Amino acid sequence: MANVLVVSVDVSDAVVAVRARTRSGVPAACTGCGQLTEWCDSRYVRHLADVALGGRPLRIDLSVRRLYCENSACPKVTLAEQVPGLTVRYQRRTPLLQHLVEAVGVVLAGRGGARVLRVLNVALSRRTVLSQLMRVPLPPLVAPRVLGVDDFALYGDTYGTLLVDATTRLPLTLWEGRDAEQLSRWLRGHPGVEIACRDGSLTYRQGIADGAPDTVQVSDRFHLWQGLSRRVQEVAASHRGCLPAALPAPDPAGPEPAEAVGADSEPVDTPVGRHVRRLFEAVHALTDAGRPYNAAARELGLDRRTVRKYARARTWHEVMRRAPRRPSTLDPYLDYLQQRWDKGEHNAKILHQELLGKGYLGHYQRVKMALAPLRRGLPLDEPRERPPSPREAARWIITAPDRHGPQTAERLRRLLEHCPALRRTHDLVREFAAMLDTRDPTPLPDWLGQLANSGLAPLAGIATALREDQHQSC
Repeated sequence: MANVLVVSVDVSDAVVAVRARTRSGVPAACTGCGQLTEWCDSRYVRHLADVALGGRPLRIDLSVRRLYCENSACPKVTLAEQVPGLTVRYQRRTPLLQHLVEAVGVVLAGRGGARVLRVLNVALSRRTVLSQLMRVPLPPLVAPRVLGVDDFALYGDTYGTLLVDATTRLPLTLWEGRDAEQLSRWLRGHPGVEIACRDGSLTYRQGIADGAPDTVQVSDRFHLWQGLSRRVQEVAASHRGCLPAALPAPDPAGPEPAEAVGADSEPVDTPVGRHVRRLFEAVHALTDAGRPYNAAARELGLDRRTVRKYARARTWHEVMRRAPRRPSTLDPYLDYLQQRWDKGEHNAKILHQELLGKGYLGHYQRVKMALAPLRRGLPLDEPRERPPSPREAARWIITAPDRHGPQTAERLRRLLEHCPALRRTHDLVREFAAMLDTRDPTPLPDWLGQLANSGLAPLAGIATALREDQHQSC
């Protein structure tokens, strides 16, 4: 910038303003034909934002020339003078500030980038940061040596395909759908892929085989473990009846649970209880006479699932049972609430304020809901353990034993002692985890044979798929 002359510098609390001008008599290159010219038509001032100086925004008011092009064959008649390193056509930021905005946008995108730039005394909106990010040119696409192929969910059952450089972990391209032909076409257009990591999809296997026959197809650790986790969850779902065994046995010396009350014992007479009893009698009057659930639902104006629930219940007390409540932050204060209620304090707002003084951080509404059973003459709703879901049981089996907490380890022990199928699944999972940890594939054929002969259809499906992949690779 030897041809730029600084005229003045004005410093204020809001901004540092630098007035400058380009020198006259210095030729400039035409932006159309590249020919040098110094034929000046006029001058105008460009206002350029630069990186902050001394904790204040910096503005450069640069006077530049408007020149005539001396080449009669050039389509441009006049041109604006550009200063390399300071001005860019149609840009109101210096290249240094523009590079800073682009770098922050790449790392933090819109909102985060705008916040960081505000700290750097660059006031830009999130939309401006995003627009500058979208203008950043993508690096040239080079076919990687190790290619990762995976799918992702766009919405619902609509999926897309993502290609990743497995060495740098950077995405290469993506498209909608899981099409073998499109994958093979991309591989033919980008030769050089030696290894392709993919999941167990037959579509991707066929696309890689057609587009790059010499490429070695690999099922990576993540997809192998993910596929095994899904099959373990299917096994747990098929043995759902064993899952309550994970709960501890009831204490014989403890109080009799509410569910053990006989059918002849009448609970407190409430509107809800009377309504449930009338509904139970109406449903059984129809279903006991041989009416199907759909006909009974139409006649009573109920949902078919409601009719089925009432029809399968032996007594109307069973329908009144509530599902076990999960523990909450209010549980340590239930005894205090019961004591205060027995002493005559029934105002939920006052009780909530008292609990706040004892360290409770929950909302007033939770206290109000906890007092609802007491207002109906019922005991406080104590938390009870729920049986694990199939997904939760599968997570227990998949997780390494040294990462289990004491409570989870005890639940898993009780579950595996009760269900031989889940015990077998757990042992096979741990054998596979040992192979991954030691990176020793020697036990793999024997492990696949155990899967196939385990008598568990989901696990046998994994053995079939892996053997097909082995055959395809050979």
